[in-house]
Amino acid sequence: MSKPISSDPSELKTVGFTPFLYLSDQPLFHVCRDVPIADALAQASDLLFLAKSLTVDAAYAQNSDRHAWAAHYLTTMSKAVIDDVVKVLTRKPAQTRAQADQ
Repeated sequence: MSKPISSDPSELKTVGFTPFLYLSDQPLFHVCRDVPIADALAQASDLLFLAKSLTVDAAYAQNSDRHAWAAHYLTTMSKAVIDDVVKVLTRKPAQTRAQADQ
């Protein structure tokens, strides 16, 4: 039986369903479950800040492939975290049998 979704955002946590960094059509990593969404979003913000800094460096430096690849991986991880949080925020609450029958 599913737990009902809390209406208090401070109690919401990641579901851990979102994979990222695929190798041979299999995910190598995924978002961990049960991380408070505020913490997850703060981490995604930090990752995106670093990615932004690396892309600025890459724009002005020659031979900056490592900057571009690092930014790519950071944005991939950030997107996975945000996608996992969105799954939490948009999932439907569990219904009782009586509600489902209506």
